[in-house]
Amino acid sequence: MIKWVDSIASTNTAIAADPSAAHGDVLATVAQTAGRGQRGNSWEAAPGENLTFSMVLRPRVIPPAEAFAISMLSCMSVADVIAETMDNHDVLIKWPNDIYVNNDKICGILIENSFGSHIDRSIIGVGINVNQEVFVSDAPNPISMWQLTRRKYDLHTLLEQIASRMVTDFDNYEAAPDIRALTMRYRSRQWRGSGVHPWRDNFTGEVIHAAIAAIAPDGTLTLDTTPPRRYAFKEISPL
Repeated sequence: MIKWVDSIASTNTAIAADPSAAHGDVLATVAQTAGRGQRGNSWEAAPGENLTFSMVLRPRVIPPAEAFAISMLSCMSVADVIAETMDNHDVLIKWPNDIYVNNDKICGILIENSFGSHIDRSIIGVGINVNQEVFVSDAPNPISMWQLTRRKYDLHTLLEQIASRMVTDFDNYEAAPDIRALTMRYRSRQWRGSGVHPWRDNFTGEVIHAAIAAIAPDGTLTLDTTPPRRYAFKEISPL
């Protein structure tokens, strides 16, 4: 079920507080006043021009140690629909959860999992730059679907397509989970997934030039250095 509201502070916060939210339910808003991104960043979205929504997923078989499968599935579902809608632009996934076209950010995804002995619930918050023509925040590299194609998109139709793909891809994976194959698919869409690139170690400030060697089921990233260096979210940033 997709529910639209005119205005809300955060769709992630609101849907998390709804005890009746079932697997696949979506809360979308025309205007989000306090949207959140990775590392506590805010998300700029002009009211009525973009997609800001959150989906509830209820994992049944994904173990906590492989929780990054939820991130990979969500990113690939969203990236696939965006690419298809824009006539197969080269849409890539920047580790861990951003969607890029070239070197510009078209979508941010924030995933919040509830853990016990298993993953009780996942909330997938998605912000997609769709019809916005001008960005006014200090975000370094936003881009919208309109800026890339000079076409306007129906937000309701686009949301229905993305939500359907997200649930279908997730349910298909849970019916036959294969973390190795999933990781390979994710890597095939990865921004800067091949070649040597600069990175900054966020603890030491050191700049490292290296290729991505691997991504583990828990989402940690290994750089192809000697010896290899392994990083969790927030510990390293691409330059």
